[in-house]
Amino acid sequence: MTSPKQALAQPASSADAAPGTPPGAARGAHGRGTPAGADSWRSRLYRWDMKASPYAFVSPFFVLFGAFTLVPLLYTAWYSLHDVQLSSLGHQTWAGLDNYKNLWSSDFFWNALKNTLTIGVISTVPQLLAAIGLAHLLNYRLRGSTVWRVVMLTPYATSVAAATLVFTLLYSWDGGMVNWILHFFGVNPVNWRESDWGSQFAVSSIVIWRWTGYNALIYLAAMQAIPTDLYESAAIDGANRWQQFRHVTIPQLRPTILFTVVVSTIGATQLFGEPLLFGGVSGSKGGSEHQYQTLGLYMYDQGWIIGNLGKASAIAWSMFLILLIIAAVNLLLTRRLRKSQ
Repeated sequence: MTSPKQALAQPASSADAAPGTPPGAARGAHGRGTPAGADSWRSRLYRWDMKASPYAFVSPFFVLFGAFTLVPLLYTAWYSLHDVQLSSLGHQTWAGLDNYKNLWSSDFFWNALKNTLTIGVISTVPQLLAAIGLAHLLNYRLRGSTVWRVVMLTPYATSVAAATLVFTLLYSWDGGMVNWILHFFGVNPVNWRESDWGSQFAVSSIVIWRWTGYNALIYLAAMQAIPTDLYESAAIDGANRWQQFRHVTIPQLRPTILFTVVVSTIGATQLFGEPLLFGGVSGSKGGSEHQYQTLGLYMYDQGWIIGNLGKASAIAWSMFLILLIIAAVNLLLTRRLRKSQ
């Protein structure tokens, strides 16, 4: 038998090691030919690896985000407080809030903001309504449903340049298909590039064509996640398909609808490629009378055409503040929606 003193003098085996000890740490500490200091170093290395590995795995995102998003954002904010010209980047004059004050008193800025909101409403509302309708049709069992879903996503995969070129030909003053159809119904041809509402409607139609299918697939995914028990209960109560769509589908889609509204609003605020390519030579001006010049076009015109980088940076930060307001409204609506449910 072993006395208590002899039991205390014996070293602990690997089976008696404390929980959480690295594999082989207890055995290696007293193994043959392994110094105790080397095992302690391995234990520290193991603990350091367990703590630092997650941060090392996510670090590429933060490095890229800081290099290509955070640093340019802060540098743009610094530029917005200076008088900087594209032709002489080395000469910067402190201007304070003068660039923002000039925007506040500029008719071109308010015109661009008004055009951005108008085109955003014209393009977002019909786009989302059509997307919900198409998703509702695709939600039923149709022949070749996979093919139809691919067709819905094709406009989104098309480049902005190709889509705008096609729509420019469609809205051409002389020989365009749209004016030909209007003439067929006895309507006089419209100069879509020079007309105020006509140009905005033409630009909005490009956005609608490109993004309706994308939003339809988002709504379709949300519809397929709705429990079928709700539709069965509604059918037992005598509700037809239209009533099921109104009282079951739409209430279940409220978070998704809110998400698409916010994303579409952000996209409309940053609208740039479609009006630039639609206008041709005067694309950066948004037409001869700036009738469809958006905030993105106004920023591009001030920064790269006129060369006033300080004012262009102020426009960029004004757009950023508008997006922050949109995000805040989205947060409030989301919280109220969760409370109501």
